[in-house]
Amino acid sequence: MKRFAALFLVFASALLSGCGYNTLQSQDEQIKAAWAEVLNQYQRRADLVPNLVNTVKGYAAQEERVLTEVTNARARVGQINVSPDMVNDAAALQRFGAAQGELSGALSRLLVVAENYPQLKSDALFRDLQAQLEGTENRITVARNRYIQAVQAYNTTVRSFPSNLTAMMFGMQVKPSFTVEDEKTIAQPPKVDFGG
Repeated sequence: MKRFAALFLVFASALLSGCGYNTLQSQDEQIKAAWAEVLNQYQRRADLVPNLVNTVKGYAAQEERVLTEVTNARARVGQINVSPDMVNDAAALQRFGAAQGELSGALSRLLVVAENYPQLKSDALFRDLQAQLEGTENRITVARNRYIQAVQAYNTTVRSFPSNLTAMMFGMQVKPSFTVEDEKTIAQPPKVDFGG
């Protein structure tokens, strides 16, 4: 009987080591970390918005509609309840992506309006904020790509044999990817032209 128990333990250990459980756990943690970085970069952008709007307002107060659009889009982004569990909810990811896309569009329109104000374009604070925004948009793109790659690796493991058996046994399911509306346009950083 002891020999059978020892043999069973060796067999169970060998089975568990090749079942993909640890890989699934590792990849799930990579997804969480990548998602945290996506949120961090979007928050960085949201934090830039009030300063950017206030700077533009000082030079282009008559552009009330565009300034209001940016402010409202940022407010909608802030109203979305963001949590680590969001990565498991395709609908929540879609709402988040739509709100971020709306903010991206509003910011792009704001930068186009700013082109009509030479004094604003020459303001050091505005140029600094514009550069920070462009850098943040690039960071968002990188963070989103890393997140998408982490989800892809996890989903491949969840669907591949024999790790798919482990995933089924532990209730690990395919995770939705994060996409935004008009993704090609949003993935491009806003054009910044400091020329006169």
